[in-house]
Amino acid sequence: MAISSRIARINAFLLCLLCFSALQGVTSLGINYGQLGNNLLEPQKVLDLLSSLKVTKARIYDTNPQVLTAFANSGVELMVTIENAMLGQLMNPQAALQWVNAHIKPYVPATKITSIAVGNEVFTDDDTTVLLANLVPAMVSIQTALTQLGFDSYIKVSTPCSLAVLEESYPPSAGSFKTEVAGVMSQLLQFLQTTKAPFWINAYPYFAYKDNPNKISLDYVLFNPNSGMIDPYTKLHYDNMLYAQVDAAIFAMARLGFNGIEVKVSETGWPSKGDANEIGATLQNAAIYNRNLLRRQMANEGTPLRPRMRLEVYVFALFNEDMKPGPTSERNYGLFQPDGTMAYNVGLFALSTTSTTSSTSTASISDLSSSATKVKKTINNNGLSSELGELYLCLCGNLPSLYEKTILSK
Repeated sequence: MAISSRIARINAFLLCLLCFSALQGVTSLGINYGQLGNNLLEPQKVLDLLSSLKVTKARIYDTNPQVLTAFANSGVELMVTIENAMLGQLMNPQAALQWVNAHIKPYVPATKITSIAVGNEVFTDDDTTVLLANLVPAMVSIQTALTQLGFDSYIKVSTPCSLAVLEESYPPSAGSFKTEVAGVMSQLLQFLQTTKAPFWINAYPYFAYKDNPNKISLDYVLFNPNSGMIDPYTKLHYDNMLYAQVDAAIFAMARLGFNGIEVKVSETGWPSKGDANEIGATLQNAAIYNRNLLRRQMANEGTPLRPRMRLEVYVFALFNEDMKPGPTSERNYGLFQPDGTMAYNVGLFALSTTSTTSSTSTASISDLSSSATKVKKTINNNGLSSELGELYLCLCGNLPSLYEKTILSK
């Protein structure tokens, strides 16, 4: 075999090992574990998969007792969800206390529930008018119940919002909320500030690209190298859309008088398949987006506005879910097929491999470490260590956070 070919193979293999090893130190990466499928792995096997990936945070869209029981003593931090339809009932403090007693208390502390999402995208739901009136009162009731039971010190209450709540998001410094949601949004932000809970957003650069592919750079939305954009007001440079969207939300909160609330990304992802009109929904783009996002998470990056505050991100999603309604893309956001085999490789290596029986196999960390040591020795013995320097570079930027508390006068 030619020496150049051997170098290429060694580099590729070591890059996978380094990605997997570095993931062990990533404290901000989470994953959305949806269950709208009729052929998904049972919860215990899902936990085994997450453990093999070294993913330590997951979000579920209910309080499925099978999942909560399976995840006991695993150390995986769980965000559970209260369905939108429950908000009206849980405005009542007694009903909220009963809910916490039934759905949270039996499982903690063995199951590490750290967040309760009260609804999902309530501000943009089809039944928005009714739900908005119920949202903050339901959150207050749940918070009160947690406090009564002594869980409030480690379980935070928030609600994931779609980026559609923003009237303006470009440039990030122009970020503002829609007038029709500003009233309830102010109540929500006051609650979050009082309880020191984060503002959760579901942010999908894919949708922006799909709707305007002729004007939005694909490299910009995929985290690929590109010239990016400079915010004309803050002079901050953005090389990807996700960070710009997060900072737009921060500016929107500032315009309502709220500074210092942490923003976390409760959903982001890219579909690997779509209908004919879903431009950009391809396997290649999905792999690039999530692979590049993983590299950013490995670097524990913040956004240009908050470079020293690690951005917490939950990837959507763990599995392709065949029972989700809507366009084809909705059923193809998963990193894995329902049986646990990889849909595509994003660098979460040593995880699952397809066999003739569609079984999932997992390589142990000790085996990986041993292999990595052997590969490194081989490289050093052949004087090839210089070839590996670029593998340790991270796509990170430490732009100064000079403008976080600045609010435009208009």
